[in-house]
Amino acid sequence: MKEKRSEPRFMCADLIKVRIQDAAGAREVIANLEDISPSGACIQLEAATLEGADVEMICAKCRLRGKVRYCRFAQIGYDVGIAFDQRRTWNRSRFEPKHLLEIPADDRAGAD
Repeated sequence: MKEKRSEPRFMCADLIKVRIQDAAGAREVIANLEDISPSGACIQLEAATLEGADVEMICAKCRLRGKVRYCRFAQIGYDVGIAFDQRRTWNRSRFEPKHLLEIPADDRAGAD
């Protein structure tokens, strides 16, 4: 199975503040940033959130806004995929997570 993304994805680990606005209301939580790309990110939350919810990631000196594209249960919480409102929103000069690892293009293709 090949990677669906057309841009590099950076695996990372950093705690960030996240504001979520969905049908249940607005809340602010701490999330673990799992990966990031210019157009989106994956965070890990303790509680589920709804697809389509508005999200604002507060990372150091920048704010990245987007919408929840998926939320699925993982062993220790929920993986939440976020698509940024504007493509190419994130780059390393705006915010560099504490632990950042670029996945080379050759390693993004999975086994058949």
